[in-house]
This record gives sequence, structure tokens and C-alpha cells, in this order.
Amino acid sequence: MIPPIARRFVAGESAAEALEHARQCNGDGIAAVLALAGEHNDRAGARADTTAYLDLIDDLAATDLDASLSVTPTQIGLDVSPELFERNYRRIVTYADRRGAFVWCETTDAPTTETTVDVFEELASEFPWRSGIHLRSGLKRTREDLSRLVDVPGSIRIGKGPAGTSSTSGRSDASATVAYTDPVRADEAFRGDVEHLFEHRDRGVAVGSHDPEILSLATRLGDEFDTDYEIQLPMGVRPDAQRDLAAQGITVSQYVPYGDAWLSYLSRRVGEYGGILPFAVRVIAGRYSRRSRSLADT
Repeated sequence: MIPPIARRFVAGESAAEALEHARQCNGDGIAAVLALAGEHNDRAGARADTTAYLDLIDDLAATDLDASLSVTPTQIGLDVSPELFERNYRRIVTYADRRGAFVWCETTDAPTTETTVDVFEELASEFPWRSGIHLRSGLKRTREDLSRLVDVPGSIRIGKGPAGTSSTSGRSDASATVAYTDPVRADEAFRGDVEHLFEHRDRGVAVGSHDPEILSLATRLGDEFDTDYEIQLPMGVRPDAQRDLAAQGITVSQYVPYGDAWLSYLSRRVGEYGGILPFAVRVIAGRYSRRSRSLADT
């Protein structure tokens, strides 16, 4: 069972709980991006999560929810082989197209980004505007990826990502050859990538940030270029700002994690967000540690 303090950041362990949270988001004028937490380096785990996403697509099709799903390549086979990832991702996007769903694909670390971009580009061209990709401006290659994908009929979400670390997998991209390790330079790259997206696309633009300056930048650029865009923020991070943006008529989506791997998700998020999240993870981890010791003593 998920402790109450973690419920601010994780919808629950089941898809039903995630769908219920999505309905609450919709009540506030906010869309939901549902993401099953966890990663796998074996075929069985990748197959299980692929099936879980196919089931989630069916669940969404049976509702009137404004919700999409988000897939991490390393949870559906990329750590096993690029071919397995491509096969499973194709199954998900093909089924999403058939059932009217939308699929976001996360990038993880620098070595796997090329494969992720390749597969996304191929399937977005085959199934126009049925999928999107999350790119991290913390990687030096990102501007080139944005230019490469500018005319691809799929959405692009740009997020900063913590300096040198993946926002989803926790893997290290600390090498200065592939990532911006200087926070000032990382901030500059993020702003530049956001500006690049708005300047070169008139639809399918998403900005993943809780930084008030970036949110203001996106609002200004959206008006300046008349771009169809959305703002995405994680569950539990600046919820009042999410509602305020939605009330202003800005499209807002909330990233909603769920599943039994929720603790590993929270642990990875500690490096990204200040405030209550690091405290929450310390409290939860402490409770689980004490519980484990207690069980060992019985």
C-alpha cells in the first residue's frame, strides 16, 4: 500500500486508481498523461508492461477521459535489444491508433536516445499525430534532434532534465561530451530549445517544466507565434499553478505515475524537485527500512 505522503506524487498501484485520478484532473480542466512506473532488462518484464499498456488503452477507450499514456523504452525492451523495443512500441502505437489513444515516448539516457528517436520518427510518420516524444535539453544532441523532427507529424515535449541525469531512468549522462553539466549552460539550452520549438512548429508543442520563468516564456511564445501548445507538469508539483494555467485557457497535462514500482519513481525524482518530495522519499524509505528490520526480527 502506498503511504499517504506519497499519494501526492503517485496515483496508486493500479490502473483503476490512475484512471480515477485522471478523472479528478479533468474536473480541474487538466488532461492526464498516465505512466506505469518501472523498467526492465528482461523479456518477461518488457512483455508484461507492454500488455499492461495495451490494457490501459482499452480502459481509456471505455471512458470519456482526456488522457494519454507515456511509455519508457527501457520498460518495454530497449535494455534487451533495440528490436524488442521497436516491436513492443509498434504494438502499442498501432493499437493506440486503432482505439483512438495517444502515446508519449520518453527518452532515457544519451546512448539510447538515437534508437528512441529513430523508432519514434518511423512510427509517427506511419501513424500521424498519434504519438509524441519527450526530449531533454540537458543533452547536447537535442537541438539537432529538434531540427530533425521539425516536420514529423508527432508531438514534441521538451524538458530540461536535471544536469547530467535522466528524468525518467535515473541513469547518468554526466560526461561533458554529451550533456550540459554546468547548470547555467543547461538553463540556456533549455530556453533556446523552447524558443526553437515555438519558432519552427505550429502544433504538437509541449513544454515540461515547473519553472515560472519557463512557463511565462512558453505563454509569451505561444501568443507571439500563435502556436498550439501545452504545458506538462508532474503530479504533486505546483498543483495550484496547474489549475491556474488551465483556468487561463492554457492546455495543461499532468504526468500521472502509477504501479507497484512507485518508490523507485519517487527516488529518481528527488534530484529534480525541491520542497516536500525529498522529505517524502526519506520518510517513506525510513518506514520501509524499519518494517523490513521488524520482519527480519520475527
